[in-house]
Amino acid sequence: MHNLINLLVEKTSLQKEHISNILKLLDGGSTIPFIARYRKEMTGGASDEVLRDFENIYLSSKKLLERKAEILRLISERALISEAIKKSIEDAGSLRILEDIYRPFKEKKSSRSSTAIENGLTPLANILEGARLSVDEFTAKAKRFVTAKVTSVDEAIRGAQDILAERYADQPREREAIRNTMLRFGILELKKAKGFNENGLYAKLAEHREKVAYMPSHRYLAIMRAVKEKELSVKIRVDTARIEENIKTYKIPRRTSSSDKLLFEAYKDGLKRLLLPSVEREVHSELKEKADLAAIGVFGKNLNQLLMTPPVTSRVILGVDPAFRSGCKLAVIDENGTYMEHALIYPTEPKNDYEGSKKKVLALAKKYAIKAVAIGNGTASRETQEFFSRLNSDEAAGLNYTVVSEAGASVYSASKLAAAEYPDLDVTIRGAISIAQRLRDPMAALVKIDPKSLGIGQYQHDVDQKLLEKKLGDVTQDLVNRVGVDINSASATLLSYVAGIGSKLAKNIVAYKEENGNFKSKSQLLKVKGLGAKAYEQAAGFIRIKEGKSVFDNSGIHPESYTVASKLDGLDLNTVDVYTLAQKLNVGKETLSDIIKELQKPGFDPREALPAIPFKEGITDIKMLKEGSFVSGVVRNIADFGAFVDIGLKNDGMIHISKMSAKRISHPLEVLSINQYLPQIEVISVDREKGKVGLSITET
Repeated sequence: MHNLINLLVEKTSLQKEHISNILKLLDGGSTIPFIARYRKEMTGGASDEVLRDFENIYLSSKKLLERKAEILRLISERALISEAIKKSIEDAGSLRILEDIYRPFKEKKSSRSSTAIENGLTPLANILEGARLSVDEFTAKAKRFVTAKVTSVDEAIRGAQDILAERYADQPREREAIRNTMLRFGILELKKAKGFNENGLYAKLAEHREKVAYMPSHRYLAIMRAVKEKELSVKIRVDTARIEENIKTYKIPRRTSSSDKLLFEAYKDGLKRLLLPSVEREVHSELKEKADLAAIGVFGKNLNQLLMTPPVTSRVILGVDPAFRSGCKLAVIDENGTYMEHALIYPTEPKNDYEGSKKKVLALAKKYAIKAVAIGNGTASRETQEFFSRLNSDEAAGLNYTVVSEAGASVYSASKLAAAEYPDLDVTIRGAISIAQRLRDPMAALVKIDPKSLGIGQYQHDVDQKLLEKKLGDVTQDLVNRVGVDINSASATLLSYVAGIGSKLAKNIVAYKEENGNFKSKSQLLKVKGLGAKAYEQAAGFIRIKEGKSVFDNSGIHPESYTVASKLDGLDLNTVDVYTLAQKLNVGKETLSDIIKELQKPGFDPREALPAIPFKEGITDIKMLKEGSFVSGVVRNIADFGAFVDIGLKNDGMIHISKMSAKRISHPLEVLSINQYLPQIEVISVDREKGKVGLSITET
């Protein structure tokens, strides 16, 4: 543990005392959201993001130390360990360096070198490595190694060279030098493969050459997808002539005889046959890992922003799942998100039933006092928007609408979860409900859907799926707990993300509520089957009860602090000296500050501080657009190279990263966020045939 803590001190910015506390909390079963929110004094106020990073570093550091111990044991068992090797293992700062050190000691599969060693040619290889003899003298030595297994002098010499080739390729310093050369100066070259499609997705990448060090992560993922689909082949080129000169200068003994040419041939063979291909695979692995982390990071930030979209409260909402032939499915949900009624209309081609559709929508609007409409952005979305725009214009319906991404709606509507929630409804109606609920409470609705289906990622199917799943799970859990969960209205899926709960306990909570009615206090959680003291400690602070017995139950104040909170009654919380009061109440300053913030804004939802979802009555037509015109829109997805913006057309417009700011930015997330409303966007290109629009925004 001592070595681990010291390693974490080196790799993080946290103090040793705080690291020790965090490890104790994690080992004791505490969750990241709980530690970040309710144990600030023990962590120096580390945020959930800092703690997530720490957790990853902790796990990788632990893995590194465990591997060091394993390698020391494996080498020691063969009585090959030396103080120099032991020190190099102890000093290794990464698994890659550690594996380089261990490589020469590994038991290898059958190879040319292993065969030569089995044939007793190691002494001959050692003689050649010294390069002290002339070719004739070395040949004479080689004759002594001719046996039944080694049938000629040439075979003996080749065997000795094979041993030295592998010995050279296994040297840690050589591997690290070649690896750094590839990463810094290597050129990635692409060639057409057998399955190449001249008019396909990768047509522009054919014969592409790019320096590895400057290659964006998203392009590397695109390239490797093309390789996987057998359209392209890839090779990393380095200056081998320069490496060979370095071998002559630094690897061949200075005082040598003519056999140095045989030694050079051995090393050159080791370079081209063994070292370069091996390191190239490792470099690809490193580039893939880097690209995965970048793509997953963007995905996580996009999900963060999507889930933090402000809810539309105090409104009855009409959800619309557009379609042509099968009609537009309608679903009404009340202010609390509860399903009320559904209908089917045909306002678009081929039926174009405007009158019948108008009659149904106006009847629903009057019956439920509908004021907000959520329209899915899929097939027939634009035509459906035109219908509601006309309805508002002709009938003064006041049905302001907004377009909602319906990505994943079909996945949800066909899921077991949707079937359990709405067993008597058709799959298509469930989709319309999902669209409405995404507007009512995006977080509550979207946690029911696999994040990979939400249309906010980039190459999400090409990256490490375990890392992606963990990242998205962490992001969702942190946000759900940051916002808090109304236990009396939340689904089991949403509750499962509350710290300390999980899927099984979430279902038990819902079952308890259905049997006993709404929760009146947080302490009732302890009556739920399977929910013990530890789970209660972790979860209670993140639960909200709007009409509970205690005002504290509708806040982020943890029950363990209710006594302290009650002592603040009657004080002017805007003027109190937090430091002095914390000492008086025997509570941490950070904890007291958080209690005061909660009391000042009871039931506060952090999403309320963000810009509201924009509604509209009109419609944008691509025929009306031209270069230099201006539109408004909502950011739907963000990638490394740009952002996709819904401006009311069938296809989203695209803002390239170069058109986002007057100054250079490294990523679109520096200036834009998912669901951000952009009131003024310049149109810089229009391709009416393909339905593509290029956009630009000025620096804000």
